[in-house]
Amino acid sequence: MVYQIKFNLMDQEIQSRGLGDTIEKITKVTGIKAVVEAVSKATGKPCGCQERKEALNKQFPYGDKK
Repeated sequence: MVYQIKFNLMDQEIQSRGLGDTIEKITKVTGIKAVVEAVSKATGKPCGCQERKEALNKQFPYGDKK
């Protein structure tokens, strides 16, 4: 079974490519992403969000598996 997860953010339907995209959307909507970015900026340490998102998308992709 294939699951397609979609969110409607700012009147734009954006389709997730994998688990990383879905987690990013949830953290944006809940405000967690803004807090993480503020802490990252204050500490001068990168959060690693983009790398984590890409790794999760690669490990848990959505779509047809043939």
